[in-house]
Amino acid sequence: EFCSSLAGIMLLEVFLVLGTVIVYFLLSKKKEETLPFKEGWWGKGQKPDTEEDKTIWPFKVETTEEELSDLFRRLDQARFTEPLENSCFHYGTNSVYLRKVVSYWKNQFNWKKQVEVLNKYPQFKTKIQGIDIHFVHVKPPHLPEGQSAKPLLMVHGWPGSFYEFYKIIPLLTDPASHGLSGEHIFEVICPSIPGYGFSEAPHKKGFNSVSAASIFYELMLRLGFSEFYTQGGDWGWLICTNLAQIAPNHVQGLHLNLASVTNLGFTHLLSILLGRYLPGLFGFQDEDVRRMFPFLKKGLYRILLESGYAHIQATKPDTVGCGLNDSPVGLAAYILEKFSTWTDVEFQNLEDGGLEKKFSLDDLLTNIMIYWVSGCMVSSMRFYKENLKRIGTQKHERLTVQVPTGIASFPNEVMHTPQAWAQKKYTKIVSFNFMPRGGHFAALEEPKLLAEDILQFVGKVEKERLGRKK
Repeated sequence: EFCSSLAGIMLLEVFLVLGTVIVYFLLSKKKEETLPFKEGWWGKGQKPDTEEDKTIWPFKVETTEEELSDLFRRLDQARFTEPLENSCFHYGTNSVYLRKVVSYWKNQFNWKKQVEVLNKYPQFKTKIQGIDIHFVHVKPPHLPEGQSAKPLLMVHGWPGSFYEFYKIIPLLTDPASHGLSGEHIFEVICPSIPGYGFSEAPHKKGFNSVSAASIFYELMLRLGFSEFYTQGGDWGWLICTNLAQIAPNHVQGLHLNLASVTNLGFTHLLSILLGRYLPGLFGFQDEDVRRMFPFLKKGLYRILLESGYAHIQATKPDTVGCGLNDSPVGLAAYILEKFSTWTDVEFQNLEDGGLEKKFSLDDLLTNIMIYWVSGCMVSSMRFYKENLKRIGTQKHERLTVQVPTGIASFPNEVMHTPQAWAQKKYTKIVSFNFMPRGGHFAALEEPKLLAEDILQFVGKVEKERLGRKK
């Protein structure tokens, strides 16, 4: 009897241990779902003992005559290199076209007028984690009776800026006046990523996408928003994704116009090999096949051809940054090349890089001027080093996103991510749309298409929330 009761006790212990292990795994799995908020301090020197000043103060873009005369002197003294015959944009920015841009910059471009354009939306600064954060904050011009504005955080990327959103802001804060559905109206907040535009650059190493997401989360709470939507492409994709992982109960919906999957598994590789022949097996649609295959040409070669800049910036950003921060023409050449190829890879076959097909020179130069007058090129490039130095080992890469997600997939994006791939990372995709046209800089190039997609996505999320409340 003693033996059998001992066996019974041992069995009970085994069950208890097993039960504890299972409960632990279930609970820790639940706990694992969120990404820890990153409490950093990025100011100069030692962190002070005093409490951080949470004041928000108004900001306006201003330029001095000295800055402008210095710019013109540099533009006058530019040295150009003869391009190879018939090379178009295949070797990078074509200097025959670059001369035209510089001539326009000196003789026609009116920066003072563009400063007025930049200042037409209210801008502010506030200190978070030791550095000054710049943001645009636009409220709806008129709200219909009984309707409230939904806060929407929009995050840019590289080599863009908060200015990318200037054409889409009115479509979101006042959709009805622009022929869009007025069912949902937004209050738009567009911050500059620290180290970009008018946000102070971090003074310490290690400022990555999770740091930026933590700062923007703090910004939204400081503005009084405990629930909000987020939208992003380029680095905005990763920052908003991380924000949804940090604060899933605060982010009501995540809208992306770029959704990259960093950790590819065995099924991904198999789908690259066989997806063209057995699309249904991997959940590919006809459009996925069209955009992805032949994979050598549209995937591998394109990545190799287009990622040289990222390798430089992820390893030695300060070296090449020195030249770009010193020469406005060099800066323009570096940035314009991205606006050409990332808008349409076929634009490489044109001597002017197709730049004015989708953008005005005023818009392109305004974005370049934001980099020039703030002297932020080097710090913006460092963001690559901080994000890519531990690629494949970061916690956020392993975690899924539990927040309702909408993806607008533009046909000319550098790399296509099919919904079947995105689904593994973003577990609640409520809308995935193949956009009819447009590339990487969607908000600037196709503001109406992007606005429509955001509006329909939020409509779906809100409907679902109402359903849950009932």
